[in-house]
Amino acid sequence: MTIRVLLADDQALLRGTFRLLIDSTDDLEVVGEAGTGRQAVAMTRALRPDLVLMDIRMPELDGVAATREITDDPVLAAVKVLVLTTFENDEYVAEALRAGAGGFLGKGIDPEELLTAIRVVAAGDALLSPAATRALIGRFLAQPAVPGGVPERLSSLTARELEVVTLVAAGLSNDDIAGRLFITPLTAKTHVNRAMAKLDARDRAQLVVIAYQSGLVRAGGS
Repeated sequence: MTIRVLLADDQALLRGTFRLLIDSTDDLEVVGEAGTGRQAVAMTRALRPDLVLMDIRMPELDGVAATREITDDPVLAAVKVLVLTTFENDEYVAEALRAGAGGFLGKGIDPEELLTAIRVVAAGDALLSPAATRALIGRFLAQPAVPGGVPERLSSLTARELEVVTLVAAGLSNDDIAGRLFITPLTAKTHVNRAMAKLDARDRAQLVVIAYQSGLVRAGGS
């Protein structure tokens, strides 16, 4: 199945480079190019791509606001957003995650890393660049710890699901979680999917946001 990608960047040369790279693969296809955030939202609604490759700094409507408009639209629930930024420690990164982005990467990544990132985020998995450490995420997303017990927002989760969400927030994959909890990767995936459904999370990146914002996980430790 071909993954349909919309490119959103104000630099035509960069869009052209991305198009050549993406269209050179058998499983990825560029379906459109947007030069502003407003165009990105309009074209997403018109073309319904599987993924929007979104520049964080866009004219008319910045990448964060454009991401939020896309992820807040129930009709576009299946569309994923992968944010690209020149400054990986920018506060906009955390804002993009809050807005519903499935992950972010720096523009200096290798071509193969970008293609892999598109596939990962399109599949609904969270993807954060190596610079997105727990300290960085915690700096912008962490709320004061909720005193005593499980935060109310997470009360619908089972003890195992809480454990799994904590591990997702630590950056562990399904295979990593399976190894840590002595369960199968399929069981780990099932727990992740159930937690996402209960918390109305679009993807794993949103689980990370919820884990920090609820106080379940804090910067520097869980």
